[in-house]
This record gives sequence, structure tokens and C-alpha cells, in this order.
Amino acid sequence: MTIGIDIRVLTRRTRTGVEEYAINLLSRLLRLDQNINFKLFFNAFHKTKPDYDWISLPNVQLHKFKIPNRFLFACARYLNYPKIDRLLKGADVFFNPHFFNAPLSKKCKKVMTFHDLSFEYHPELFSWRKRVWQNLLMNAKKEAKKADKIIAVSESTKQDLIDLYKINTKKIKVIYSGVGEEFRKISVSQFPSFPVSIKNKYHLPDKFVLYFGTIEPRKNIVGLIRAFELLKEKNKDFEEFYLVIAGGRGWLDKKIFKAAKESKYASHIIFTGFVNPEDKVYLYNLAALFVYPSFFEGFGFPPLEAMACGVPTITSANSSLPEVVGDSAIMVDPYDIEELTWAMELVLVDDNLKRELSRRGLERAKMFSWDKCAEETLSLIKSLI
Repeated sequence: MTIGIDIRVLTRRTRTGVEEYAINLLSRLLRLDQNINFKLFFNAFHKTKPDYDWISLPNVQLHKFKIPNRFLFACARYLNYPKIDRLLKGADVFFNPHFFNAPLSKKCKKVMTFHDLSFEYHPELFSWRKRVWQNLLMNAKKEAKKADKIIAVSESTKQDLIDLYKINTKKIKVIYSGVGEEFRKISVSQFPSFPVSIKNKYHLPDKFVLYFGTIEPRKNIVGLIRAFELLKEKNKDFEEFYLVIAGGRGWLDKKIFKAAKESKYASHIIFTGFVNPEDKVYLYNLAALFVYPSFFEGFGFPPLEAMACGVPTITSANSSLPEVVGDSAIMVDPYDIEELTWAMELVLVDDNLKRELSRRGLERAKMFSWDKCAEETLSLIKSLI
């Protein structure tokens, strides 16, 4: 059996949820069955090949092409060419961990993962370039229609595919993503040097509320800044608290930085910039509270990662987030700044609540496993043969 896999998402110089999904899933899936021949489709005109240990597995072949991406996407979108399985010199099934256009010959089955349809629900939260890209070079609905099977990362995303694209429910399988084993509660006694080194590296204060994710409008960071301001104004006990906004820059981020710069508490708002993946667990562990008031998520890795680290978590009561956090986090209306402020204050002043949220979060995170995700994904792919 030969399985082709599209790893073009790993050519992007970002580490968003889609990249996290592809990296964590493939590192496990490719090791599950040594009798399967995996052919990885990688296209990058200038970039070197990706550096992951699973690419060197004996049953894995990397097929690298240097076709200009815009040209490749345009041909795929409007000419339904080239056939990717033929470029790979044959494949029984082609798995795409994102809905990139991937024309295939009739004999090759297709499995595709959909993470969310936020671009359909909230186009105003995306840059004009992103909207042009979606409209001219991508066609998510068409790709969903052509796929033999679709993996939805949440029931919320599955329902969106049914409601917006009219996809047959039998064609969609919900397979939850996992949380990495590296996300765990760390004892300072076990790693006495980490607080000082990480604080110095990212200029972190002693007491802070943490947001982690891409800096973009969909994450409602301006709303978080407003809630933080209100929190500081309401209660003098929070004078020493900072808001730490961690993560790389996304589209339409100028308003976010402007809101922080013009804030009365600008000196207490810190942007770390990109955080090395190996450092993320330490930032979570140093935070007093994690807040993720996103307007829309297909899955939502950061709240789950925070809970796996034992950090009390507040997130939005919308899209997939209730599925992920269950009753282990406080959920709020992301459009209600006063409610968000109230939730932050409630957690920060109540030690019993903090301990209970930490306990529940640790238990909840155990339900999400990358090994299970990989096994279910491979089982679905095999079912097409």
C-alpha cells in the first residue's frame, strides 16, 4: 500500500495550528506500519527540504519539487493539473492535512483534513491578500466535495462543513487532535534554573496573565487588552500584574499593537514575539492565568496546552472551544469585555478556584492524544483500500 501525503504546509515560515497538527500527526503516523510506503509531496522553489527525523524513516520517500507555488496553485485551481499522484509515481490514497488544491487521477483516493471555516464566517478578520488567495487560488468547498473522506478536527467543524458546504455527514469523521507530551506541569524544584532563564530570555515579569497564539484579529487580542485595562482599574490588587502576549505576528496586527501602545497600562503589556517551541511549556508554567478569548476556532491548541500545564484557563464559549475544554475552564462571551474582566478577576482572587481549574485541566488534557489521532487517521485512510 502506498500513501501520498501533502506536506506543503511545512514550507510556510509559521507554526500555527495547521503546522502543529501536521508535525505532530506525521511524526507518529509514519511509524505505525512499516509495510506502508509513504510518499511525501513537498514543493518549494527556494527553500531547502524540511528537517524532521521522520523524513528519514526507511518506508518514507520525500519527493521535492521546485514549481513556483502560485503557478502550481493556479494550475490546480483552474486546469486541475498536474496530478499529484502521478508526480509521486503512484499512490493508492493521498492524504492532505490541509485543504490545499491537489488534483489526483481517478484511481487515487483522497483524504483531507479541515481545521476550520473561519474564513467563511469572518472574512473581515482576514487580510485582503488572504481573501484574494482564498477566492482565486483556493476553493475549499470544491476540495471538500471532491474528497473521498474528510477529517474534521471537531464536531463544530464537522457541522460547519454540513451547514455551509452541504457535505454528506457519512463522508466526515471527527478525529480530535492531541496535545504534546512536552506540555506538562513543571516543578520548580525539579528544574530550578528554568524560571530565571526563561524570564530573562522573554523579559517576563513575576506576575502575569498569558495569551499565546498568532497576533491577529480573530484571536480578539484587542478585547483582551481592554479587559486587562478594566481589571487594573477595578482592583488595585492587580497593580503588579502584566499582560504577556506571546506568539508570532499575523495579518492585520497593526490595530492590536496600536491598542497596546495607546493603553493607559502600556508599560504592563509585553509582546514576546515568536517563542521557540521548546520554550512554550515554560511560559505556560510561569503564568498565573491563561486567557484565550478567540472569536472562532476549529480546534484551539493553546487552551489545551495551558490546561496540560496546570494553568487556570479562560476561553470563549463558541465554535469548538467548549468541546476542547469541557468543564475544565471558564468560558465567556468574547464580545463582552466586562464578562471577560469579571472572569479574570474571579480566578485571580480565588485560590480554591485556581486549584480546581488546574486539577480539572490536567485531567481534561489527558483525553487528547496524538497517538490516538494518528491511529484513527491511518485507520480511516486504510478503509478506502
